[in-house]
Amino acid sequence: MVGISAYELRAYGEDDVIAAIRPNTRLIHAESPCNPLFRLTDLAALGAITQARGILLAVDSTFATPVATRPIDLGADLVIHSLTKFMNGHGDAMGGCVVGPKALVERIRSRAGVYLGATLSAQNAWLIMRGLDTLVVRMRAMSASAHTVAAYLQAHPAVNAVTYPGLESHPQYALACTQMRIAGALITFQVHNPDAVAMRLAQASSAFDYAFSIGHQRSLAVLLKTQDLLSSSFELSPEQLADYRRYAGDGVFRLSIGLEDTQDLIHDLEQALSA
Repeated sequence: MVGISAYELRAYGEDDVIAAIRPNTRLIHAESPCNPLFRLTDLAALGAITQARGILLAVDSTFATPVATRPIDLGADLVIHSLTKFMNGHGDAMGGCVVGPKALVERIRSRAGVYLGATLSAQNAWLIMRGLDTLVVRMRAMSASAHTVAAYLQAHPAVNAVTYPGLESHPQYALACTQMRIAGALITFQVHNPDAVAMRLAQASSAFDYAFSIGHQRSLAVLLKTQDLLSSSFELSPEQLADYRRYAGDGVFRLSIGLEDTQDLIHDLEQALSA
């Protein structure tokens, strides 16, 4: 298997992805948008590469959801979703799914299911099915609010940088316009004094919960420090780390916009940024 992150496809280009493929490569895995930089993978380009070589393409599309992006239409064979996030939408159930042709999914169930578990509890399944009923309207509403919040942050003097696929400042805005029907509910931004802003958001915010998850009906905010991610999640070469820091610096705030009134969210952010 070759894992192709949004970072790699963006940074190295299609020729380098092709060069990374080996004779025994059977599957390429991608994530779009990727966490936490919200870089995009050109899924149509990657799908063309895999289809031409008889390689499977799996895409983690948790951040986009099917409301924004449908990877199978762009050449993917399998799509992975954390059902815990936007699909459930209420922060009260855990689950995951792999979507694809019946024959492929049955192969996964017959092998991985034995070791990883193939059946949700009845309660979790019921809660996730309840959330799916409102997925489209929730995502559209949260995406509209996120666009307003992102534009506010981009204009704020205390904010150094904002990353949101719906803003023209996003380096892959053109790709977002063609690949995503909506820009989604997630935003990252950077400030000069992240620890102080994080403390104010955690202690004084009434609209944001300070928490690591995403996709709830309530808005969530968290500071993702680069060093913490390097020690817990990422293994980057010096060149990759330098490029990561160009996007994230020493850390970014990640906002998962919920269903609250947009002006209430902006009011809380203003208090945290301007105090």
